[in-house]
Amino acid sequence: MWSEPTVVERKPQPYVAIKVLATMEELGRVVPPLNGEVFGWLADHGAQPSGPPFWKYNVIDMERQLELEAGVAVEQSLAGDGRVLAGTLPGGSYATLVHTGPPDQLIAATGALLDWGKAQGLTWDRYDGAEGEHWGARLEFYLTDPADEPDINNWVTELAFRLAGE
Repeated sequence: MWSEPTVVERKPQPYVAIKVLATMEELGRVVPPLNGEVFGWLADHGAQPSGPPFWKYNVIDMERQLELEAGVAVEQSLAGDGRVLAGTLPGGSYATLVHTGPPDQLIAATGALLDWGKAQGLTWDRYDGAEGEHWGARLEFYLTDPADEPDINNWVTELAFRLAGE
């Protein structure tokens, strides 16, 4: 179940993350622990998150592997280290929708957002390269803390895909 897609404006947002390469089969096992590692890194550095955890998909090749970052927004820019990188989510126009339900339904929700964007004549901030689809900012924000809501049918995830032309 997901909301009607919409286009919203977002301001640039500093963040910290851990980058990883993973296949689709590895995704659910390899990436979630990285979000906890990022929160631990923030605590060790006396910093606080300013938003929910997210995954930022940088390069997508569903048949081979994905390059993504498990991260969280912060109030002000921080210096990363060898493991944790620091960056800025770009501002601009984003197509978004909010999905409620298990994470394994996010592929269908993503398809719905991409189909909606195509029907609207939107152009994504992406290009095709030898490694796959390169995205400027394709994000999944995990709005539900599983510690607070153990029922995965109630988990809320916001998809936000940056549009080209910014």
